Amino acid sequence: MAVKSTTGPATEAVVPLHTEEVSVKKQKIVTGRVRISTTTRWHEQVVRELLSREEAKIERTPVGKLLDHAPEIRQVGDTLVIPLVEEVLVIQRRFMLKEEIRIRRVRALRVHRERVSLRKQEVSISHQPANIREPCEPRGSQ
Repeated sequence: MAVKSTTGPATEAVVPLHTEEVSVKKQKIVTGRVRISTTTRWHEQVVRELLSREEAKIERTPVGKLLDHAPEIRQVGDTLVIPLVEEVLVIQRRFMLKEEIRIRRVRALRVHRERVSLRKQEVSISHQPANIREPCEPRGSQ
């Protein structure tokens, strides 16, 4: 920077410049704590479910018919027919269908209701502020 004087020769002045630098440091401070707790509660609930049940109904049907050979077990609709034969002595030997055993499946549906106990967990969270701001300890130093 040159300063001119009207009375004399030009003189040069030096102005010093100053710079500020900032240094930042971080520190963890405890500002409060959080407490979490769980509570398990039981409550009754009605459960409704459709249940299936099968039974075997047995029906004995007398037949009394002479046959040349023993009949096979057969299926008629939802009924299983089991022939019951006996040998009878006649002038010649033949099979006599004495009776048939009929087994039929009977399916019944009904609504079943039952009271059951179920568990349910609840969470409560509370924040507790710290009395003083204190530095936080690193996790590994405890």
